[in-house]
Amino acid sequence: MRKTRMTATIKAKKSNDLAFPQGIKRYGLKGILNLIFRPLPTLESNRNRYGDIYYSPAFSSFPPFIVVGNPEGIEALFTADPDLFNSGTSNAAFQPLLGSQSILQLDGEPHKKRRKLLMPSFHGQRLQTYGEIITNITQAILNGWQKKDIFSMREVTQEITLSVILQAVFGITQGDNYQSLRQQLSCYLDLFNSPLYTSTLFLPILQKNWGTWTPWGNFIDQRDKVYELLSQEIDKRATTKDGEDILSLLLSVTDEQGEHLTKGEVMSELMTLLFAGHETTASALAWAFYWIHFHPEIYHNLQDELDTINVDTDPMEIAKLPYLNAVVSETLRIYPIALFAFSRTLKTSWEFMGYSLETGMSLAPCIYLVHHHPDIYPNSKQFQPERFLDSQFSPYEFIPFGGSNRRCLGYALALYEMKLVLATVLKQVNLKLVDSQPILPVRRGFTMSPQGGVKMQVI
Repeated sequence: MRKTRMTATIKAKKSNDLAFPQGIKRYGLKGILNLIFRPLPTLESNRNRYGDIYYSPAFSSFPPFIVVGNPEGIEALFTADPDLFNSGTSNAAFQPLLGSQSILQLDGEPHKKRRKLLMPSFHGQRLQTYGEIITNITQAILNGWQKKDIFSMREVTQEITLSVILQAVFGITQGDNYQSLRQQLSCYLDLFNSPLYTSTLFLPILQKNWGTWTPWGNFIDQRDKVYELLSQEIDKRATTKDGEDILSLLLSVTDEQGEHLTKGEVMSELMTLLFAGHETTASALAWAFYWIHFHPEIYHNLQDELDTINVDTDPMEIAKLPYLNAVVSETLRIYPIALFAFSRTLKTSWEFMGYSLETGMSLAPCIYLVHHHPDIYPNSKQFQPERFLDSQFSPYEFIPFGGSNRRCLGYALALYEMKLVLATVLKQVNLKLVDSQPILPVRRGFTMSPQGGVKMQVI
């Protein structure tokens, strides 16, 4: 494995005045815009110029940080004592979306307690329950398709994942509340199809509420409408707390002192689950459908494997199919939905990969750079599911869900959902890409999504 190129000793002179390493240019306005709107070429250009580990100066609301782009650095970071770092403070940019009491904003003991409360929702018997919800929702959508229908697969997968969130997380199935919340959430999430709305998340100077005719004002208005609907649902459900959905769990669980989560904490966690479990999975599924149909040999290999199952096959057994798992893994590798895992800010000085770092320095694990490291993934721009059949990658070489104490809580559900949706659709419907041209990723809020949404046709 290639050793990290050391560019300079990186130190923080004081927490708000970080030393600038020699040989790395500062970003100006153009650099900021490139990171926002052309992140992949910018990351690749920086690696070619500076190596696998380099210093990125502050831009907008984001403080200076060290980009960590190789498995050795990721291992050093993920295996370090989590108490060395704060991560919640590094996630301040998410606050307008998720509120101030999300697990993403917590550190230390409060973060550990919140993870412990939420963990049971995403594992074991709960996954079995979600499996039936996922397949039923997907089947209902398939039943509405007609031959020669053309649609955006990204819109279809968003409809599926949003319905899964509403039922599995919020416990809402039908009725006025379901339709109102579904419509309002869709309007809210669709704001980030626009580069202008996306840029407001990165540039606080644009976060000015001058009325609903302005981007930030409209964002706040849409968000408040979602919050109001969720608040009504929380109030209604607080009297029962007996469902099997995650909202019921959030309302019923208590910590060691017997304290329940506050309404604000429940609201923030619902919004976190919405963005982390809906937006990301919808984009990943759209990518999977694209890659499967862009490469006929992959489509046929997967169909051969799916021919070994039927409608009565246990969903948990479907999730174990090796080639299906390889396709999903390669989808998450080649264009990770999140380019970075959550950054860590040092609470004390630390020796990292030969660098002496001081208090206040942040480290940002770059998922994209690790997933395209030439020593780990030769021909990394090619979609090759066989990588995951021929090799076993370490949790520092394949990191689509981050790692250590900040690994995505819902990773098992996300993988499960992707596999069941793909199997359900591909077993019953023949599709084709409307356009044979390659599709590239574009930014959608804090995530990356396929440009144009992947247009497909029922054949």
